[in-house]
Amino acid sequence: MAYYRRVGDVPPKRHTQHRTAEGGLYFEELMGEEGFSSDSSLLYHRHIPSAIVDAQPWEPPSVRLTPNHPLRPRHLKTHELTEDWKAQDAVTGRRLLLGNDDVRLSYAAAGEASPLYRNAVGDECVYVESGTGTVETVFGALPVRQGDYVILPRATTHRWVPEGGEPLRLYCVEAAGHIAPARRYLSKYGQLLEHAPYCERDLHGPEALLTAEGEDVPVLVKHRGARGEITGTRYVYPRHPFDVVGWDGCLYPYTFNVADFEPITGRVHQPPPVHQVFEGNNFVICNFVPRKVDYHPLSIPVPYYHSNVDSDEVMFYCGGDYEARKGAGIGQGSISLHPGGHAHGPQPGAYERSIGAEYFDELAVMVDTFKPLQVGEGGLACEDEAYAWSWAGGRR
Repeated sequence: MAYYRRVGDVPPKRHTQHRTAEGGLYFEELMGEEGFSSDSSLLYHRHIPSAIVDAQPWEPPSVRLTPNHPLRPRHLKTHELTEDWKAQDAVTGRRLLLGNDDVRLSYAAAGEASPLYRNAVGDECVYVESGTGTVETVFGALPVRQGDYVILPRATTHRWVPEGGEPLRLYCVEAAGHIAPARRYLSKYGQLLEHAPYCERDLHGPEALLTAEGEDVPVLVKHRGARGEITGTRYVYPRHPFDVVGWDGCLYPYTFNVADFEPITGRVHQPPPVHQVFEGNNFVICNFVPRKVDYHPLSIPVPYYHSNVDSDEVMFYCGGDYEARKGAGIGQGSISLHPGGHAHGPQPGAYERSIGAEYFDELAVMVDTFKPLQVGEGGLACEDEAYAWSWAGGRR
């Protein structure tokens, strides 16, 4: 992110002695990306961060994928997956919806605190559909609320703690690499530019350290296997990993709330890139927020029909009233998949109804991928199989 932050007690010079009040040494850990060639932070631990006393296989949930063949658009009703939310957590309770080699999309509704967890496959961008809670991390605690994107860098040890007695509903975008603001929003030194729809003031990192005590503490680690497959290991640490006395740098978890996104509008319909928030390798994350719509006197405010020549489009409908999908059964928590090779656009009647509209009260998170998506166990379990035929009035 290239936005420097410092929390707690760090020495005036990096890679030098940092001692406790009793004269002992704190243990410096560099957490960095791309082999010392990109963003990093330095963390200072009370205990040796490499020390483990046990390692056992752990099978992460929902790793298998089924090809989308024959090719068709799909509608997934995620709220059908979460009836037992009170007994679920935000890590082991995830249900895989869609995925490919670059990104996996999962959904969870949590009522219990998760185990300590570390994703060593890639960064995570988790959108909070509803509920409140805290993400406890080795960098400190992040309060989370409805509308937050939570960016968790690869290998950040953390856990999710729901609060308030309501389900913490999460849409999880798990990359095989890193997730960052769109490059066209950034200066060559990493500052968000004036034309960006948000700025550094909208990004909220940990404000204070989080310290926990404990011995023989388990941490679930998701990682790659020998053939590139996703697998997992359960480490046991002799002391709790939340033992950091200070850190500084440009790599850390943070939140960004969708309400702080400033929409870019025009006289005629603007293309999806104006709605972009983040990007990863071979995918982008966009959001459609409440906004003034096209104001040319002959404009048609809903999207024109378009073919995804190079990408699959996934829309997660998480608020408001999405005009283009009226009549297709789309509701809160719905996800639509429009694959490359399928021309898609508004449902019948929406094109005409939108003429004269001045404002859309809608909220959706979009992920566009540049490799075909396959369908996970969770996606198959909550699919509305009639959706593919909805543009033809249900006729097959």
